Amino acid sequence: MDKKVTYHEQTDVENTLRLRDVLKTLPPFCRDFFRAIEPRTTTKTRISYAYDIRIFFQFLLEQNPAFKDWSMDAFTVDILDQITAIDLEEYEEYLKVYQAGDKTETNGERGLKRKMSSLRSFYAYYFKREMIHTNPTVLVDVPKIHQKSIIRLEADEVALLLDYIEHGGDDLTGQKKVYYEKTKDRDLALVTLLLGTGVRVSECVGLDIEDVDFKNNGIKVTRKGGNEMVVYFGPEVEKALKNYLEVRKNIVPVEGHEHALFYSTQRKRIGVQAVENLVKKYARQVTTTKKITPHKLRSTYGTALYQETGDIYLVADVLGHKDVNTTKKHYAALDDSRRRQAATAVKLRED
Repeated sequence: MDKKVTYHEQTDVENTLRLRDVLKTLPPFCRDFFRAIEPRTTTKTRISYAYDIRIFFQFLLEQNPAFKDWSMDAFTVDILDQITAIDLEEYEEYLKVYQAGDKTETNGERGLKRKMSSLRSFYAYYFKREMIHTNPTVLVDVPKIHQKSIIRLEADEVALLLDYIEHGGDDLTGQKKVYYEKTKDRDLALVTLLLGTGVRVSECVGLDIEDVDFKNNGIKVTRKGGNEMVVYFGPEVEKALKNYLEVRKNIVPVEGHEHALFYSTQRKRIGVQAVENLVKKYARQVTTTKKITPHKLRSTYGTALYQETGDIYLVADVLGHKDVNTTKKHYAALDDSRRRQAATAVKLRED
């Protein structure tokens, strides 16, 4: 009997092949770096690094007069010693808006920080191994990230969203009505699961049917970094999942997708983009002022859990944050609102 290949194993294989293709477009010496970071990074992270570092070398070819007539494969490791902090500051400025073929690419604070962090890791590897003598990346400030307030659904909006998914087809006609009826139970199960567990959209689409345990009401998710964890769900999630599974029984999946929990209308494992699209579609019916994504549903769950329990460590654990400070940073505003309640909770004199 053939061994079952999980979604994550299949994704790793696809990403490994993609990474090999990207590495062919980078200077040959870069392969040492990617081989070295393999044990402590995911394939997805390494692909991101590869794209980021490729942009850096493209910048040198396009913008630095010293490399005007060079080609990508002409770069050797000693080139890194020729780059100054000024060059890197120019690179940071370049990243804000640049041309990539026919497309104009832009980076905000987070994009800039990630690309500069990728370059820092890249330089640090060669510097530690004494293959280069300078590391100008430590002389350039990493872009500051300004915290944005958490966008989430209020309790009444959550109820309206689920009600709309369940009954919103009443006003539809024709093909829209047919499509709605075909996807309603799946969409309700998906959104209820996201709202009721706070799992990431990538974790959600990666679920196999075997990962659902109704005996203990838990799902086995593969978190960032590849760690597996059981996340528990309540009766509302249980009901929505069981209703969907009755519908799922009648779906004949495309070969290779038999184990997927959630199917697309093409009878394949549903993708991240499809989930993002359906969440936006339904959320627009509930609120026009908030841009709701699957990640905002995760924030909605985290907020509700923290408000109910006041336990930041529990929230961090359930959301799969490796560092509780990440959680504190996101939910600090809630602490402030709780402290404000203290101001009016104690009366010094009766009226």
